[in-house]
Amino acid sequence: MGQSQSQAHAFYKDLAKNKKVWTIRDEGGYPALKNSDWTKISTILVTLSRVQKIIKNVPAYNGFEPVELSWDEFGDKWLPGLTKDGLLVGVNWSSKNATGYDLDAPWVRECVEIQIKEPEDA
Repeated sequence: MGQSQSQAHAFYKDLAKNKKVWTIRDEGGYPALKNSDWTKISTILVTLSRVQKIIKNVPAYNGFEPVELSWDEFGDKWLPGLTKDGLLVGVNWSSKNATGYDLDAPWVRECVEIQIKEPEDA
């Protein structure tokens, strides 16, 4: 399993367990970046420490603040909204360049719901 795939798996598992995610925003709102295919992406992370590292280490995110979202808010509002707006979910990005998997919102929901129903630690 590669690092990006491992980060995505950790994202599903942690979100299913803790029922919350984090994103970032500034006074202009929530950023939507473009990947190498020019598809827009919304950055979503599962821990506050990951968000803080991204804000500290990625110059484009300096000045942003962490925002916590419950699973209900993320699953019921954000994922349908991201789908409607044509955005992918950038899950658990890491490194100095903030890179990782960019996934379709319905796929993210499905993977998290599988983890909720059948946790690996059970």
